[in-house]
Amino acid sequence: MTAFDLRHEDCVVGMRALPANSIDLVVTSPPYNLGIRYSKFSDRADRGGYLQWCKTWAAEIARLLKADGSFFLNVGASPANPMFPHQIVLELPDLFVLQNTIHWIKSISVEEKSGEIVSRGHFKPISSRRFLNDCHEYVFHFTKSGRVEIDRLALGVPYQDKSNIARWSHTSRRDRRCRGNTWFIPYETIQSRQKERPHPATFPVELAEWCIKLHGVARVKTMLDPFLGIGNSAVAAQKCEVKEFIGFEIDETYLVEARLRTGAQASLPGGQAGVSPAG
Repeated sequence: MTAFDLRHEDCVVGMRALPANSIDLVVTSPPYNLGIRYSKFSDRADRGGYLQWCKTWAAEIARLLKADGSFFLNVGASPANPMFPHQIVLELPDLFVLQNTIHWIKSISVEEKSGEIVSRGHFKPISSRRFLNDCHEYVFHFTKSGRVEIDRLALGVPYQDKSNIARWSHTSRRDRRCRGNTWFIPYETIQSRQKERPHPATFPVELAEWCIKLHGVARVKTMLDPFLGIGNSAVAAQKCEVKEFIGFEIDETYLVEARLRTGAQASLPGGQAGVSPAG
């Protein structure tokens, strides 16, 4: 069962109250500063100020993260701002080592040997004579040393060529290989955005689940999401039976939704949480 501590609080203020070296895993996605209409957050700050703010909350994550912890940062771009995710990464070399770069594929089209083209996933059209449709986002895997071992086969897939199982000694004769750094995870089909996905920029629950599994489920005792939103990372923690989950959210409407989805209770005065074991 997962004990939840979901707080209506600015994440920088909230993280400063937590003890250093106390978090095993962070999975989060900050506001992108690309003009997305959040309910209570201005997503149109000047780029310099925004990047400085990113370094402020990232520094708190670095203080909280254990030496063998992982920090998965989901960041998207827009066709007109393709450098944006990389600008954030370039703000963080004094805090973290970029250990892996994962591409979250939202939509893909593959031509089969028969010539048939098969398309899968969520395709968001744009009207442009200059840009391609943006069908992916980044998930940057940061650690403090760049040497943190991960559970590569937790997300493993079968070999297409089964002869590789016997040919390569590292397989230990198991039909399972590393999935690699391209993750195809489409959004779930919904009937009403307002009712089923009342947040303009969520990542799928499965994306957070895969981050937990890649780090190693058994190694995740305490997980943090500084930008909780409607709680997809918390739902993933619940599914993976993470012992403790901490989340911060400045928008009370989103926080209420996160609590409803996880069964978590409201925080008590003074920062104490009304923890609800759920799962």
